[in-house]
Amino acid sequence: MNKIDLNGRHAIVTGGAKGIGLAIVTRALASGAKVSVWDIDTARMNAELGKLPGDAHGDSIDVTDPDAINAGLERAIAAFGKVDIIVNNAGVVGTIAKTWEQPVENWERMLKLNLTSAFLCCRALAPHMMDNGYGRIVNIASNAAKMGTPSNSPYAAAKAGVVSLTKTLAKETAKTGVLVNAIAPGGANTELFDVLSDEYREQIENGMALGRLVDPEEVAAITVWAMSEDCSFTTGAVFDISGGRADY
Repeated sequence: MNKIDLNGRHAIVTGGAKGIGLAIVTRALASGAKVSVWDIDTARMNAELGKLPGDAHGDSIDVTDPDAINAGLERAIAAFGKVDIIVNNAGVVGTIAKTWEQPVENWERMLKLNLTSAFLCCRALAPHMMDNGYGRIVNIASNAAKMGTPSNSPYAAAKAGVVSLTKTLAKETAKTGVLVNAIAPGGANTELFDVLSDEYREQIENGMALGRLVDPEEVAAITVWAMSEDCSFTTGAVFDISGGRADY
């Protein structure tokens, strides 16, 4: 494992109790960061925290609630000092159905959990980072945002919003020391796929030139670079990690 230097940095990772989020937490700790893990699944978060090396602090945060986010930020600062990094990873896949069969409730839920949550965290953390003259914001988008995903239009649309949010905020913070980038994984080999049909999984796998799902640790590797000082002249970018599915 190549080691990225995050020594002396404090990162918040949302949805950090499992899957891609947990892999990012683990890699960030291995790189020397102190990490505040935000996840609404308190039991799972506490169980994972007990296994992690390094300085990790857990907090049960509903990232769709601006008051909860502000309170969580205060507790994170109390635990480890100023926050240098946030990774907006929390999200869900939702109902698998054609667009005309999608429940309106699922559309609204996907926007709230996958897009509004990232907006609210950026809204809370960007001023804090700008005041400190340094920050890295990394939003976990999806290859679905770029290519679309049949039978999952609400998720794809929400993740496209994450891409646009990333590019807009990056321009707004460009001269403040705060850089904002997005990661766009293809289908990832996480628990999310355990509740989906084999047919849907095969559809995603077959769309990737490498012929498999991406492992969470592979997503974590590129994410931790974007969290670091080595990412010094890149902002507003979307880093594809889709096994060759994306062609732009």
